[in-house]
Amino acid sequence: MREFIEKAMSFADYETMIDGLLAEGKTTGPVQSDEMYLYAKLNRQRMSRLEKTVELAPEAADMLAQLDTDQYWLVITEGWCGDAAQNIPVIEKLASANDGIETRYLLRDEHPELIDQFLTNGARSIPVLIAVDKRSSRLLGRWGSRPKAAQDLFMQLKSLGLEKAEINEKLQRWYNEDRGRSLQFEIAELAQGWAAKRSAAGERN
Repeated sequence: MREFIEKAMSFADYETMIDGLLAEGKTTGPVQSDEMYLYAKLNRQRMSRLEKTVELAPEAADMLAQLDTDQYWLVITEGWCGDAAQNIPVIEKLASANDGIETRYLLRDEHPELIDQFLTNGARSIPVLIAVDKRSSRLLGRWGSRPKAAQDLFMQLKSLGLEKAEINEKLQRWYNEDRGRSLQFEIAELAQGWAAKRSAAGERN
């Protein structure tokens, strides 16, 4: 994993890259179109709003703050992805609760060899969060690409044969109502397991 960590961006650099591409009427990835640009622009606005409005639940913040850990959270994403826009601001808030956690970002379509190791039901779904021990570069665990409740809703709507636009609208409504709370506790609980795994292996600086 070390080679991917070394290639990855900080969150600030990721946002700067997205903003630069949008200024040129573009987005990330090989597919460029007016539709993709509009997706990316809308999702950048969502990210900005969530960065300002998402608040960590005290219980989730405490779960993370108490961990004795030193990890990278490597996030695979793309600027046009709606689920990434909804979840990444929450991931950043969670990481900020513990000084031992550092987030890094890679674009999915520039690293197919990485995303293909972390498929969701056989698909290159994003975002994917990969927890990596800083000292050993050992994989500790993963999360992706939606909170469980959102994924369950997606699968239910898909089974009904609904159009993609309608599915996305209902998912957006779920995200708006949930306000990142499901993701906070989901990742906080996973992070406890990741830290325990790291400790059990004796991977301390």
